[in-house]
Amino acid sequence: MTRIILGSQSPRRKEIMEFFTLPFVQIPSTFDEESVVFTGDPVQYAKELSLKKGQDLAIKFRDEVILTADTVVFFEGNIYNKPKDDQEAFAMLRAFSGKWQHVFTGVSVHKGKAFYTGYQETKILFNPLTDEQIRLYHASCPCLDKAGAYAIQQAGCILISEIQGCYYNVMGLPVNTVKDLLGKCNIDLWKYIKPC
Repeated sequence: MTRIILGSQSPRRKEIMEFFTLPFVQIPSTFDEESVVFTGDPVQYAKELSLKKGQDLAIKFRDEVILTADTVVFFEGNIYNKPKDDQEAFAMLRAFSGKWQHVFTGVSVHKGKAFYTGYQETKILFNPLTDEQIRLYHASCPCLDKAGAYAIQQAGCILISEIQGCYYNVMGLPVNTVKDLLGKCNIDLWKYIKPC
């Protein structure tokens, strides 16, 4: 049976992959994400990050199918990655308050010398947030490991007024994009549905 290398340390991506019985092992890439410069196109940026992560792992796992992804928040012309500290996390949610943002996830699948990339976009409208509400959220839900300083799941739902697009994209792994890319490697995700 085919085994997937999930090139990520994200517990959210692991959780989504566990919706299926497809065997996988989680091995994070060592690629330096800071080496990729954002030049204004969030789709190209997210796809390049996911591709570089996969290329890094393909050196070590030449015969495995490698799945990598990178999620970025795009807001008013800028990329919002993981905050460096609590102050930056607060500033991010303060900026997002009451406004729309775009979440892009680039996804790549490597198999031998072949590689396939895709992406998903989701639009998010934030509720108007007070400073106290932002502090309460971050006190209960530390988010320094999350792009945009928030998670949509669990208590993060209180931040969001409206969502247009794939919920799982915002979690970090758009299932339909993954399904399509794995299909190019003759892996049919429909055949790995875990009994509910």
